[in-house]
Amino acid sequence: MEPESLQQVFDSAFTGIRQVRDAFVPQLRPREVGTITSIATGIAKVSGLPGVGFEEVLRFPGDVYGIAFNVDEDEIGVVLLGDHWQLHAGDEVERRGHVMDVPVGNGLIGRIVNPLGRPLDGKGPVMSSARLPTERRAPHIMDRAPVTMPLQTGLKVVDALVPIGRGQRELIVGDRQTGKTAIALDTILNQRDQNVLCVYCAIGQRASGVAKVIATLREQGAMDYTVVIVTEGNDPPGLAYIAPYSATSIAEYFMAQGRDVLVVYDDLTHHARAYRELSLLLRRPPGREAFPGDIFYIHARLLERATHLRPEFGGGSLTALPIIETEAQDISAYIPTNLISITDGQIYLSPSLFELGVLPAVDVGKSVSRVGGKAQRAAYRAVAGDLKLAYAQFEELETFARFGARLDEHTRTIIDHGRRIRACLKQPEFAPVSVPSQIAVLLALTEELFDRVPLARMVEAERAVQQAVVNIPAEVIARIDTAKKLSDNDRNTIIDIARNALARFQPEAGLKEKE
Repeated sequence: MEPESLQQVFDSAFTGIRQVRDAFVPQLRPREVGTITSIATGIAKVSGLPGVGFEEVLRFPGDVYGIAFNVDEDEIGVVLLGDHWQLHAGDEVERRGHVMDVPVGNGLIGRIVNPLGRPLDGKGPVMSSARLPTERRAPHIMDRAPVTMPLQTGLKVVDALVPIGRGQRELIVGDRQTGKTAIALDTILNQRDQNVLCVYCAIGQRASGVAKVIATLREQGAMDYTVVIVTEGNDPPGLAYIAPYSATSIAEYFMAQGRDVLVVYDDLTHHARAYRELSLLLRRPPGREAFPGDIFYIHARLLERATHLRPEFGGGSLTALPIIETEAQDISAYIPTNLISITDGQIYLSPSLFELGVLPAVDVGKSVSRVGGKAQRAAYRAVAGDLKLAYAQFEELETFARFGARLDEHTRTIIDHGRRIRACLKQPEFAPVSVPSQIAVLLALTEELFDRVPLARMVEAERAVQQAVVNIPAEVIARIDTAKKLSDNDRNTIIDIARNALARFQPEAGLKEKE
């Protein structure tokens, strides 16, 4: 290019820059900045922000965020959402002008994030389509529809005796190490090909325990339809406090699109303890067991967001499975009774059954579902009532049998039948059972087809019935998946198939079974 052409290019560029410079009008944007007056573990006291609102986000040095919790006349109590050790008294604090929100969208499916939406899986930034506040108003009563669709867990004892519906809130309660998380994981694994998205929220859990759960989800292919929100035990209590609200907002985004969503809160005991820690540090008055007076409200406003929406609002549903830990089987403690009164039923896990090897260790007598029976498939309802009554009679009589009392023939028959029911309700971990297989086993139980099978061969016999399900006609299986009752012909077809499968496990006629 010739020198004259270069000079023309430079002159044109300088002219354009000069025009932009002359047209620029500086604008002053006021910022409201406060000062840290004191720092403690998980909280900070701030002064100089007279216009701050309740639960507004504040930004601290080092890209640490906090939520305005106590808005007093002279100072603000702030819950920190990051490490406090890098903050010092005198540091500047800036208002952000909005409440706490979290990124939502399809980009979160299959990802592991913290309650702020920051990735923890090393797969790069999270692609979100919107942001929703972590604290949102629960749907109005008139926007809700009845719970009519079942949420199959794949666990025979739950689906048959303590059923859960889509849009229900079912509490999982029990002592530590009784299999609470295992029931929630089995439910997540059973949602494959069920068009149900899952959100697993780990609140203040050990890193090793969370890693085990995530490894299980990956091995079973469940991460394809699951979002995982994680706060570990060494994270600030503020993150543990907002974790379930962030998880619910992420789930509500999908519910608003008409999807069915399952949320697992594991567990709300740590959530209550984190809130108690924050409240005591902020000098809020303590109440029973040193919990603040609004501890009931923080869980009520969380779980009330679980619902089934009417068709004009998309028809989506949000099913909540909160987990709570008891101490020494005391379900009448403060936090467990609070949550039992908020939820639509509870699944109680008994340490005694766990020690006996009855897994899942669901205590049918103390477990209840106040909604799921109406959403349960008709095929289950036809057998569940008789099954629960027979099992309750067995548990009552079994206590007397332990004393060596003389029992009549009828009582021994009830006890033998109850032992078969207990054996059939046992189920290994991460092995969900399909609906037709469950119906076949339950029908065989109610017809007492297992009663002549030796207890030592019950696992093998049950497996044979499940494998024989392939012989059930396709039209019968289609009717099982609907809300219609099974006809007598359908019922007899399934019973005949189960009887043929069990024929080789029964002793020869005239021989008395020895167990």
